[in-house]
Amino acid sequence: MKYVMFIVGLLVVYLLALLVSTDRKKIKYRPIIVMIVIELVLCFILLNTKFGAFIAKALSDFFANLLATAGAGINFVFGGLANKGQAPFFLNVLLPIIFIAIIIGILQYFRILPLIIRGIGWLLSKVNGLGKLESYNAVAAAIVGQGEVFITVKDQLSRLPKNRLYTLCASSMSTVSMSIVGSYMKMIEPKYVVTAIVLNLFSGFIIVHIVNPYSVDKEDDILEINEAAKESFFEMLTEYILLGFKMAVIIAAMLIGFVALMAAINNIFSFFFHITFQQILGYIFSPLAFVMGIPWHDAVQAGNIMATKLVTNEFVAMIDLTKVQHHLSARTIGIISVFLVSFANFSSIGNIAGATKGISDKQGNQVAQFGLKLLYGATLVSVLSAIIVGVVI
Repeated sequence: MKYVMFIVGLLVVYLLALLVSTDRKKIKYRPIIVMIVIELVLCFILLNTKFGAFIAKALSDFFANLLATAGAGINFVFGGLANKGQAPFFLNVLLPIIFIAIIIGILQYFRILPLIIRGIGWLLSKVNGLGKLESYNAVAAAIVGQGEVFITVKDQLSRLPKNRLYTLCASSMSTVSMSIVGSYMKMIEPKYVVTAIVLNLFSGFIIVHIVNPYSVDKEDDILEINEAAKESFFEMLTEYILLGFKMAVIIAAMLIGFVALMAAINNIFSFFFHITFQQILGYIFSPLAFVMGIPWHDAVQAGNIMATKLVTNEFVAMIDLTKVQHHLSARTIGIISVFLVSFANFSSIGNIAGATKGISDKQGNQVAQFGLKLLYGATLVSVLSAIIVGVVI
């Protein structure tokens, strides 16, 4: 049955992407098929082999050690509060982002990350049928962050045509920043976080090939990376510490606002219609959950979580998943976990449009114009990755 649903799922995603395709005649099917095969192989390795289990455990242990190390600083400042068991999510899940941001800053400072990003990007460009810039951007967005990635290609960004700009923005919305991966691993199984990050790289290119097909001419296939101004080591540390803290506070503020707003809307709907808003969304998204390979008896609950992620963010949805996962099958948890690991939500439209507008007003306005199409495509990326996982587990 799962193999039938896999084929059905691929067809549904293809048709949904085809609905908004800019030029159906230019779709290149060969790289799409190649990348689907690569996804299946990588997903099987990561989830069904000892080697994959070793990789997932190694990364999980790595981030667990980072979070434990971050705890030393957190306990020093908030030790009394933590010991009383108050505000554990902010202290244990969000504040460690500061230390992970420092690690990323150090790797950037010593030019280790740029080397890794270029290497992986080069490998991707050999199979994705797109340019070097698109390949670099997809990897860089998953490491340095959704908005920060545009700064590294700011000179080239201002000269890009609309189709290539869409691809860069889609990559940023379809991935997640490495600085918050550790936080995800405290809420969902690390193996699904790792799998989602890998799959989303390829799923993003697959959806782009259908939604936004184009070819990059050889003379335009160049990559111009803007190096950050040289600063002292301690200036860099200060910058990344503040960046990490800013991220933690912004996420906390968004969680407070979104969770409270969702509770208020649920109360209103429950009072007037005797059903919560999230339950309504669950019914709306349940067919899509079923297409992803989730058993029908879990489809409404899964659709609820998927919709919550779309209208709020992945953190709110992950919190909801932790509350109800004991009612769900292991298969459902695996598929929905992979779906949640991305920045595909409405707030990301503003984040990406703001980041590009800070570099080029013209390009920022362009992003705002195709913002909903961007979210639509990025959501299909998450759906496709979840479908791949559904046929493997």
